[in-house]
Amino acid sequence: MSVLKKSWIAVPENSDFPLQNIPFGIIKVPDSDPHPATRIGDTVIDLSVLADFGYFDSLDIDNLSLFYTPVLNDFIALGKQTTNAVRLHLMKLFSEENQDLENNLEARSLALYPIDKVEVLLPLNIGDYTDFYSSREHATNVGKMFRDPESALLPNWKYLPVGYHGRSSSIVASGAEIHRPKGQLMPNGADQPIFGPSRLLDFELEMAFVTGKETKLGTSVPVEQAEDYIFGMVIFNDLSARDIQKWEYVPLGPFLAKNFGSVISPWIVTMEALEPFRTQGPIQEPDVLPYLIASGKRNFDVHLEVSIQPENSSESVICRSNFKYMYWNMSQQLAHQTVNGCNIRVGDMYASGTISGPEPNSFGSMLELSWGGKNLIQLSDGDTRTFLKDGDTVIMRGYCQKDDLRIGFGESVTKILPAL
Repeated sequence: MSVLKKSWIAVPENSDFPLQNIPFGIIKVPDSDPHPATRIGDTVIDLSVLADFGYFDSLDIDNLSLFYTPVLNDFIALGKQTTNAVRLHLMKLFSEENQDLENNLEARSLALYPIDKVEVLLPLNIGDYTDFYSSREHATNVGKMFRDPESALLPNWKYLPVGYHGRSSSIVASGAEIHRPKGQLMPNGADQPIFGPSRLLDFELEMAFVTGKETKLGTSVPVEQAEDYIFGMVIFNDLSARDIQKWEYVPLGPFLAKNFGSVISPWIVTMEALEPFRTQGPIQEPDVLPYLIASGKRNFDVHLEVSIQPENSSESVICRSNFKYMYWNMSQQLAHQTVNGCNIRVGDMYASGTISGPEPNSFGSMLELSWGGKNLIQLSDGDTRTFLKDGDTVIMRGYCQKDDLRIGFGESVTKILPAL
């Protein structure tokens, strides 16, 4: 086993952000506009300052102004060959073997900030957003609760990656405060709906990928080439109002129950950083149609957990799951999204759907963990939940681990406020 290179920047033990990660995000420091950045350990690096000091001049980048933009879209649009060259260049700059930047005290003082001294913003202008429904365990659990348990999966589910187009404007960065949504509710036994705040507010543990290339309307992305179009990934908390959803979703699916807020981890981890953690996905039976056949290891071994932290109390881990459980992988999702000629753009976001595993403690939503509200979810302070209460904070974390290498995503943190 090779010894991992270290950075001259201190990296705490079990950090999500070692030298081998180099994620990309957008930060705002005092008295400055938002700029692209990366992170090593608990140190944030302003890439615009590195550009000022000429640290990217050796790279074949015609337009260095993209290191001064308030979103990453232009940077991502450079293409994976260039963006990964930037990532590898940063790894070299911050390696303990390289003292050039380490000894440049002026550049260091201007470019490096402790994470608690900066604001980490939404990293993208997200033009479009698709939410898939790709966990067999989650789809089966929901089917058992709301339909005949013997036919929990609908007939099409094992033949195509089910999905819907969501609302991109309400995707926000970690640290968001989301007000409890209002809408129409149909109480049990009633003959007409009422209007009011959701009583069954839930999280959905998901991950999302970001596209880094565009296609023309009418063209498709072949499944074997799909990863060429995927720049990186984030954790995705798809908040859901289950009672609003139950009343509204027939016949066209989610609407108000889903579009009031989704919260992502703000650092985009590149596919190159995740490469060591590839794994085989579940066996797909029956055989998928030819345009969805994806060879090789297309799933990724990402450990995921969700905590609930009530106001003025400690957090409790209530779910531990893994991205490797996904029945439909990202390549299949993107191939299916585009097989009809749907065009994609740089910065579009595609969420996985709720990630549930085979065991009850790996279910990725409170709907499943409480089994529709029938079972109490126990918290460490003695309190219980079936769904989210006002004042609760939802904390999602994700990381990959192989031998001594750990690559993580940080956190997606969401606080629930009362309805306005």
